[in-house]
Amino acid sequence: MKKITDAVQTVSRPEKVLQFGEGNFLRAFVDWQIDILNEKTDFNGGVVLVQPLEQGMGDVINEQKGLYTTILRGVRTGKTLEEFRAVTSVSRCLNPFTQFDEYLRCAENPDLRFLVSNTTEAGIAYNAADRLSDRPPQSFPGKVTAFLFRRFEHFQGDPARALVCIPCELIDKNGDKLRELVERYAGEWRLGGAFLTWLGSCDFCNSLVDRIVPGYPTEEAASLGEKLGYEDKLLTAAEIFHLWVIETRGDYSGELPLARAGLNVIQTQDLSFYRTRKVRILNGAHTSSVLAAFLCGLDTVEQCIKDPLVVQMMRRAIFEEIIPSIDGDAAELTHYANDVLERFANPYIKHRILSIALNSVSKFKTRVLPSLTGYYAKKGGLPPVLAFSLAALIAFYQGGNLAGREMTGSRNGEAYPIQDDEGVLKRFAGLYAEAGEAPDPGGVRKIVNAVLSSADWWGEDLRAYPGLEDAVCGSLTAILTDGARSAIERLAVKS
Repeated sequence: MKKITDAVQTVSRPEKVLQFGEGNFLRAFVDWQIDILNEKTDFNGGVVLVQPLEQGMGDVINEQKGLYTTILRGVRTGKTLEEFRAVTSVSRCLNPFTQFDEYLRCAENPDLRFLVSNTTEAGIAYNAADRLSDRPPQSFPGKVTAFLFRRFEHFQGDPARALVCIPCELIDKNGDKLRELVERYAGEWRLGGAFLTWLGSCDFCNSLVDRIVPGYPTEEAASLGEKLGYEDKLLTAAEIFHLWVIETRGDYSGELPLARAGLNVIQTQDLSFYRTRKVRILNGAHTSSVLAAFLCGLDTVEQCIKDPLVVQMMRRAIFEEIIPSIDGDAAELTHYANDVLERFANPYIKHRILSIALNSVSKFKTRVLPSLTGYYAKKGGLPPVLAFSLAALIAFYQGGNLAGREMTGSRNGEAYPIQDDEGVLKRFAGLYAEAGEAPDPGGVRKIVNAVLSSADWWGEDLRAYPGLEDAVCGSLTAILTDGARSAIERLAVKS
């Protein structure tokens, strides 16, 4: 079979967008939108990708000359739809760990205007060891600072060459936090007052993204290749629905006319409601449910929706605990939640639980913890399903054979990868090594106590919430002793 490079023509365009992150989500969301923008407007811009980590997809992307195919599927007004698009907006992918000089040369490009990113919830973080002389700094904000400083120097502080930065990480005020860290590095690295002034010309936009992207359709890859007529190692499956809310200081609808191209993009001065609704209902439903579901033997979100016990747990979490914890119109939130469940049931989307499980600790803090603590604040008591979800997270992280950002867990005798920050994995591995493979009640209590008291993970000591520690201990014991399915049944009976 011929390759995509034999079937699809590349298009040379000025590189107007620098993108940190080369994974499935950004390629099926931002780069897909830029491709439509190029087709329907005079934007005429290419995207140069940057690997945030040393190991990534760059070699495959460059082998395919930036070309790949998106497969969008879903149900709209009662009809099933399937849309294929050969995306030509990506020009190349750089690995700053091996191509640092080329990476910095991109800062000297006068056509460059936008910077986007998705480095996961753990990406916008400070690293005290980062230095300007590093090639490259290890953290994402450190790399951005070095890049912007090179641009500032090359264009001699010209404010017209400032960039519009739109991070897509699922953390609150992602743009504000990226700006704070860039300014922090600028101060610590003594880059000067003139650079800080120039940074004020850059707009760090808070943003919200919404699209379910399962990624590479492994089981269908061969048949899809036959349908397309070419091999594509970067096939990316996603749902049809998409939403991008961008909170800006300036109006960039002329420079980046996404809405004019017919895309579901909202520019606003306050995206807080959109973010709370999406992160706590859609993402929160995922994170609070799928780890327990995985331990029950399920592998995809569609399977969760089809499993009567698991979907009952998910619905209880959404309608009885998450929505009551949110400020806003309950009817509107309920309508959105019903739409979310319909999206989860999309028969075309094979959204793998292990993809959702990546970096679950930081995801739990962002997506579930605000609902758990908000429920306490509004209802004055324990949200049992959300407490159970924390126990399921702890059970999921039982593993060994730690190697960097991955260790190995076991489900019914079969190994599965647990991927997170190395420090998170080390802590879990140490706790379970000390407690043993089948912890007694004292060992379970010690694990739960250590996890709940990890203020560096949660931003506070969760033992302060009445009944939470006992509930998590009880659920974790049930999961480890009788299995996740039995534990969910027990949760239903107790509640």
